[in-house]
Amino acid sequence: MGILLNKPPNEAGKSWPAILIGMFVAFGGVLFGYDTGTISGILAMSYWENEFSTGYIDTKGHLDVSPSQSAQVVSILSAGTFFGALSAAPLGDTVGRRLGLIVSSCVFTFGVILQTAAQALPLFTAGRFFAGFGVGLVSALIPLYQSETAPKWIRGVIVGSYQLAITIGLLLASIVNNATHNRNDTGSYRIPIAVQFAWALILISGMIVLPETPRYLIRSNKPEKAAKALARIRRLPVDHPAVVDELLEIQANHEFELSMGKASYLDCFRGNRLKRLATGCLLQGLQQLTGINFIFYYGTQFFKNSGFQNSFIISLITNLVNTISTFPGLYAIDKWGRRPMLLWGAVGMTISQLLVAVLGTTTTTQDNMGNIIVLNVAAQKAAIAFICIYIFFFATTWGPIAWVVTGEIFPLKVRAKSLSMTTATNWLLNWAIAYSTPYLVNYGPGYANLQAKIFFVWFGCCFLCIAFVYFMIYETKGLTLEQVDELYEEVTIARKSVGWTPKVSFKERQASVNPESAERYRQASMAAEKHALGKEGGGAEYAES
Repeated sequence: MGILLNKPPNEAGKSWPAILIGMFVAFGGVLFGYDTGTISGILAMSYWENEFSTGYIDTKGHLDVSPSQSAQVVSILSAGTFFGALSAAPLGDTVGRRLGLIVSSCVFTFGVILQTAAQALPLFTAGRFFAGFGVGLVSALIPLYQSETAPKWIRGVIVGSYQLAITIGLLLASIVNNATHNRNDTGSYRIPIAVQFAWALILISGMIVLPETPRYLIRSNKPEKAAKALARIRRLPVDHPAVVDELLEIQANHEFELSMGKASYLDCFRGNRLKRLATGCLLQGLQQLTGINFIFYYGTQFFKNSGFQNSFIISLITNLVNTISTFPGLYAIDKWGRRPMLLWGAVGMTISQLLVAVLGTTTTTQDNMGNIIVLNVAAQKAAIAFICIYIFFFATTWGPIAWVVTGEIFPLKVRAKSLSMTTATNWLLNWAIAYSTPYLVNYGPGYANLQAKIFFVWFGCCFLCIAFVYFMIYETKGLTLEQVDELYEEVTIARKSVGWTPKVSFKERQASVNPESAERYRQASMAAEKHALGKEGGGAEYAES
């Protein structure tokens, strides 16, 4: 077994168009990551604290927003993303995955306009909500688009690239914040916010020219357009046997699902689809409960309060670790599989969070004003190092793989609806953490004042991740989306999914119960093979859409 990800020898057509399309669509993750990373730095900017303060004085005697206002500003984005993610299913199923992403980017842009124009908290908060609504739409539609266009042998890398884009967005936000935070004018916060116009414009421009997903077009009863889209993605003639065969399998899978009635949200909770939905929701929820967004939402403030002189630089370092660490994770997803990566990632995160909690708790104290006093600087630096190690484990495993798994475990009939609910779960926990963290961490009446003890909470959640992976995560490496359906029908215990191989295709299954389908599939395959032999695979033109 080599170290490279090689295209299977029996895989017809070109893979690079699908890879480039999937990687470009992943750019939408920059919207998510950049917006998340920007607010962490903005909350710690002196000019923004003075400009948006309503009179609250912090423990150091400076004007600032109160912890409750800080929680509102940060968490309102997550509230918007929650509702946006739930809205992604009807939007994606009605206008399509491609046009849905364009609409989502426009909603995000409206939110950025409001934030840029704001000079007080109400308008700024409203802008955060609309930007969040757009991000929520994007976060559900991108894995959906990627999963429905990617070749099976490299689907994990393509869908996982969405998480890479998120980390790049976080890193870019940290760089821009570090460049502007010392400005003593509105440019300190308006420049980082306004940069987001560029990210939305790039995504909109690309989606205008990219094709719709073949699976959505089959679902919309547009087989001719689906054939053209798939041929364009695979760089094969429309009537090439490989294109015809893949379309027939998608069509048969769709017909099999339609034979059981129209899809509703209740269908997501029936049969083994309930187990898949529970897997997806728990995976996305636990991803948030590992504590990653505590670091990227409140990290700059936390490091600043913990006595570090240049908290912006430390935040930049953690974001750099996050981005670089995602690359080996993308390689390993399709090389070693989803299940082992998630399992060992959870083990590494658990150990790291425990060490951060112990070091942070035993080497700091507080004065009577709530200011942190560092008793052992070396131990604090070691804690930062273990935070970086934790980020490495997260970025190589749970960061990208959560999006990969949720993008591939649902049947076409309910894929958009189920994926929107799993993504909404991610954002619901994201909101809960963003809103509760200031109350849990900060000093003062009505606050828990956990400080570094918060990492014990993340340690406990990471420990739960280990058991979850062992009992719930199926191995889906190298399977088509249709074969994943068969896997869940045949295998009831997650650990027995390793090494499973498909025994019958949906095309064969549908043909066995529907003679008309059997004859149609047979004639389509024979016509395609005859045409390919006559042209020797090179006579027909590539489809354009």
